Amino acid sequence: MKTLKNFIALVAILLTGLTSSAQTADEIINIYIEKIGGKERLSKVNSLKKKMIVNSYGIEIPMEIYNSTSGKTYVKINISGKEITESAFDGKKGWRTDLYSMKVEKLDNEAINNQLSQANDFPDPFYNYIKKGYKAEFLGKEFKEDIEYFKIKLTKTPIFVAGKKEENICYYYFDTKTHLPMIIETEIKEGPAKGVITPTFIRNYQKMDGLLFPHEMEDIENVITINSIEINPIIDFKAFEMKTE
Repeated sequence: MKTLKNFIALVAILLTGLTSSAQTADEIINIYIEKIGGKERLSKVNSLKKKMIVNSYGIEIPMEIYNSTSGKTYVKINISGKEITESAFDGKKGWRTDLYSMKVEKLDNEAINNQLSQANDFPDPFYNYIKKGYKAEFLGKEFKEDIEYFKIKLTKTPIFVAGKKEENICYYYFDTKTHLPMIIETEIKEGPAKGVITPTFIRNYQKMDGLLFPHEMEDIENVITINSIEINPIIDFKAFEMKTE
């Protein structure tokens, strides 16, 4: 009987701890959502067009990215004055340009599934994250370079890599003073560095039309500087049509 009571007490403690963790994650996320503009404003964002400069190993590449609630997305880059659609997806099918051969090819089923999964991140991974089927866990506080962060583990829709379903997990570090994510850690899923956790640093948050957006991101290879953001822009939907060679 005593053993049973001890077991029940242990379960109660564990459940309490889990509830506290979930509430803390929700609390951090809710403060963050309000900080960047609130649910009402985010609900009115149907699409975003961002123009940026990608500095990769000292080479600057102008880039334009369009994302939307419908899943439509494209990435355009400018190389030596020539605009190239690196990839485009109309919500059902898509295509990409091989930058070495410059040949245009359709996205395969794996890439399409991953595009659909990625579309759930719009306009923000934490916006209505529970409805998306995402799971957030508060992992406690952590110091990095003398700055204190809330560490949140976000488990998103699985992705496919080489025909195999893989977990899609990101670790977000929210500055405890600003409640804004400043670091995102993700795992490389393929290639020689497979399994390595890499950080992306987020900086220079700026407000636009009542919404707060980061304007600089840096990983091990690239520095991205966002020059302009358009909310609900009017675009030419021919951008999603597959180009002929």
